[in-house]
Amino acid sequence: MNEEKLRSIFSEVLGIDKTQVTDELTYNTISEWDSVGHMALIAEIDDQFNTMLDTDDVLEMSSFAKAKEILAKYDIQF
Repeated sequence: MNEEKLRSIFSEVLGIDKTQVTDELTYNTISEWDSVGHMALIAEIDDQFNTMLDTDDVLEMSSFAKAKEILAKYDIQF
């Protein structure tokens, strides 16, 4: 359920189809996921999951898979 929620966030914020949101999706591999898109993703993830990602986590979130790994540290189950 949380994975689908996160996939929806990536899809909506980046304006891409949900089928493109896989563990292999990484920062800057698509033009939509640039620095501006990244900050929009962080804001929406913080909002939707009621978290406040720290700076290191923001910088380390380089893929969809890594986003799940980081959110797991905030007790969000995948």
